[in-house]
Amino acid sequence: MRFPVRFPPPVAAAAAALAAVALLRYLYSRSSMAHRRGNAGGATLVVSGKSPQDQQLLASAAGSLALGEGDAVEEITVSLDSGAGTGTGLGFDAGSYMGALRAGRFGRWLLWSPRLGSTHDLVAQNFSKLPVGVVCVACVQFKGRGRSKNVWESPPGCLMFSFTSQMKEAQKLPLIQYVVCLAMAEAIKELCCSKELPELDVRIKWPNDLYLKGLKVGGILCTSSYDQKVYNICTGIGLNVDNEKPTTCLNAALQEMKANSPKLKQEDILASFFNKFEVLFDIFSNQGFQALEEQYYSSWLHSGQKVVVQDGHETRGVDSVVTIQGLTPTGYLYAIGEEGKSYELHPDGNSFDFFTGLVRRKMDA
Repeated sequence: MRFPVRFPPPVAAAAAALAAVALLRYLYSRSSMAHRRGNAGGATLVVSGKSPQDQQLLASAAGSLALGEGDAVEEITVSLDSGAGTGTGLGFDAGSYMGALRAGRFGRWLLWSPRLGSTHDLVAQNFSKLPVGVVCVACVQFKGRGRSKNVWESPPGCLMFSFTSQMKEAQKLPLIQYVVCLAMAEAIKELCCSKELPELDVRIKWPNDLYLKGLKVGGILCTSSYDQKVYNICTGIGLNVDNEKPTTCLNAALQEMKANSPKLKQEDILASFFNKFEVLFDIFSNQGFQALEEQYYSSWLHSGQKVVVQDGHETRGVDSVVTIQGLTPTGYLYAIGEEGKSYELHPDGNSFDFFTGLVRRKMDA
C-alpha cells in the first residue's frame, strides 16, 4: 500500500533547528490564544511521533485541526510531547508505546488527549489534514459512539482510540471491521504470551464486538467517506483494560486467572494491535478476506450456533431455526435452515442479539 504523505528532503541542521523553533512558537501562540479566549471547555492534544520528523509533521498538521461545527466548535490546544511524566502512571506513555511499535505505517503518529469529546470525531473531521495511519488516544471520552448511534461508555481505565486508513475497493469496505476485530483479538493473546501471562481468550461477537468469558470488553466502529477515488476510513475502538464497570476488563480477568499477575498496559496493547493489524491489513488488501477467514473463525463465537429467524413481518412472521455456517462474500452471516434452505442474516441495530437466540431480520440468500 502506497503511503500518500511525502516527507521533505533532508535539510541542513541549522534550517531544521529554525523550523523547529518556528513550530514551537506557533504552537505556543496557538495555546496562548486558546487560553485568552477561555479554553475551559476546549481540548488539549499532545503530539508524538515515531521519529522527530514524524512528530514535526504531525505537529504542523495539528495546528490547523478543528473539532465541532458552527457555534459548537471546540478550541484545541496543541503541545509537543516532551517525555515528561513518562513512567509516572499519569496519562499515556508515548515513549513506551513508540518503543514497542514495529508497524511502519499505522500508529507512528500519535495524538493524545487527557479528555476529549470523541477521538473518532477528531480524526474523521480532520482526515485530509492528518497523515494516513495517525492514531488519536483519549484517557476520558464523553461523546463516544457505537454502532446504531449507541453511546459508548468511556470510564477511566478504558483504552479509547481512533485511527485512519484508506482503501480503493468498495466491495472490501464492509469487511475491514472484521480485520480490525481479528487484529485486536490476536494482539491481546500474543501480548499475553510474550509477557508470560495467562492467555486471555478474547472472542469476536459478529459483527464488531469483543467478548471475554461471555461479557463484552470491547467494541469497534468503522465509518468511511469517498473522496478522489479512495475510501477514507476512520476506525474507533474502545477496550476495557482496567475498568471493571460496566462489565469486566482484561486486567480483572488476569487477576482471576492468576493472583498478583502483572497487568497489561494500554501502551503495549495499542502497539501490539498496530503490529498485528498492519500485517493483516496487507494480506486483506492483496488477497482479500478469504485469506483470513480461517483465522477469523478460530476467534469468533458463532460457528455451529443455532438461532431463530423470523420469516416475514416481525409480528406475523414464522420462526425458523437456522445454524450459522460462516460469512457470505459480502460479510453477512450465512446460515442453513432445518430443511436445507440458505439464509443471509443481517444485523438490525440492538435487536440482533445472539445470546437471546433471536434474529429479527432476515433476507434469503
